Amino acid sequence: MTNVSPIANRDMVADSLAGLSDENRSWLMLLMENPAADDTLLDGLHLYLDRQSEARILNSLKLQTCAEWLGGTAPARLQVRLMEAARSSQHAAYASFREGLVRSGGLERAYPKAKI
Repeated sequence: MTNVSPIANRDMVADSLAGLSDENRSWLMLLMENPAADDTLLDGLHLYLDRQSEARILNSLKLQTCAEWLGGTAPARLQVRLMEAARSSQHAAYASFREGLVRSGGLERAYPKAKI
């Protein structure tokens, strides 16, 4: 499993994140199980966020919901990279996505605070 399926590309990931139906969620979860697909997933996430930032109307609730689902579903190895993607711009779309990620608590579950 070193190669990603030819149907998994950044456009497909971005479209799946935009739709986020049950079928899309299942496909994205399958994609997240394969570490070789991490770059494709993150490229698709960046494309999705770019598209949302260029949209005429900002749907911040949809962005937050998407981020909460991703933060709650993504494995620990992706949590830091998801937060890096959310912090890569000052645009309101990225801020909404970042808020949803924080609300999901995925980063805290992946890397709990040390008890000192």
